[in-house]
Amino acid sequence: MTYKRKYIKRPVYLDRIRPYVDKDIIKVLVGQRRVGKSFMLFQIIDEIKAIHQNPEIIYLSKELVEFEFIHDHIDLLNYINKESKGNEKIYLFIDEIQDIIGFEKALRSLQAKGNYDIYCTGSNAKLLSGELATFLSGRYIELKIFSLSYFEFLLFHKLDKSGDSLLKYFKYGGLPYLVNLELTDPIIYDYLKNIYDAILFKDVVKRFSVRNITFLENLVRYVADNTGSLVSSKKISDFLKSQKIKISPQLVLDYLGYLESAIFIFKVRRAEITRKKIFEIGEKYYFEDLGLRNSITGYKANDINKILENVVYHHLKISDYSINVGRMGEKEIDFVCERSGQKIYVQVAYLLKDEPTIEREFGNLLAIKDNYPKYVVSMDDALSDTDYNGIKQIHVIDFISELR
Repeated sequence: MTYKRKYIKRPVYLDRIRPYVDKDIIKVLVGQRRVGKSFMLFQIIDEIKAIHQNPEIIYLSKELVEFEFIHDHIDLLNYINKESKGNEKIYLFIDEIQDIIGFEKALRSLQAKGNYDIYCTGSNAKLLSGELATFLSGRYIELKIFSLSYFEFLLFHKLDKSGDSLLKYFKYGGLPYLVNLELTDPIIYDYLKNIYDAILFKDVVKRFSVRNITFLENLVRYVADNTGSLVSSKKISDFLKSQKIKISPQLVLDYLGYLESAIFIFKVRRAEITRKKIFEIGEKYYFEDLGLRNSITGYKANDINKILENVVYHHLKISDYSINVGRMGEKEIDFVCERSGQKIYVQVAYLLKDEPTIEREFGNLLAIKDNYPKYVVSMDDALSDTDYNGIKQIHVIDFISELR
């Protein structure tokens, strides 16, 4: 069968999906291109086969040539009706469903029949959430799939926790297919540049009919160079004007939104900690995969602060937190993270090299008068696993080695 492929299990996502197996709710796996969504479908199929004897499974992928004939929801329904054996329960798996016009109409029709357990993947967050929210409100669950965490990276590449494996993770990122390649710059970056082109042209340019491709590419480089820094559409537009390039702030916003929709970058808003006010201007951007970022800018050792912050942010996303940049007057907290009514606060620093740095990083957290956990994450071994007035200082390797 088409879905017979070897894979390495990713328990963090299987654990999140299991409660919805055999439930009358559509499961939508969303993530950037090449983060492993297809292989998660294969893992779910094998889970179902372990639970049920000879289950009826229908699988199709819009990335395979054999399914090119499925253009819209009518083609999809016709194919499923043709393949169905009419069993009491049918498990349906559709990979890259956003490439089927009107897919939401087909899903609503199939769910109404009551005998389909439906799983699908997509690489466009806004398209999927918008269409499904309109047609299937309350009848679907969105499950986010990310590139490999550091722990998964070690598992996939059979490496131990160490400074060397951390450097490889910093440089090459966590796209699962890297397990099939030699971890050297020429080989990895050639592969990653091809993936970057596919994301940019298939998931952004083609999807949103982008005309100014040169500006789009320059915008990606700008975001890569300013990873973790406060940016705004007006700031970018003003910079371009100084270079004799006339681009409106609205077009900047539109293009940044397209890159977000492709789940290529994440936007993190600033929020006032005490009043929960969201600032309308100025946000930070981080990349879904650092390897892709580095394929654009090149890996530079003096970018370590940006890279470290991106790695910590990515790990917090995998841990299923909603994240803001925190503000208290002139003080800034890198990440204010909330999940199920609980919070953690995280400051990120490359090295706590002197007393002023220590006072700044810990002092910002000490100014928050609540009892939620507070962390300073660094690459400094000197203070590793110590407590500073109730604040935990932890090495980045330990912080990103387990879910928080």
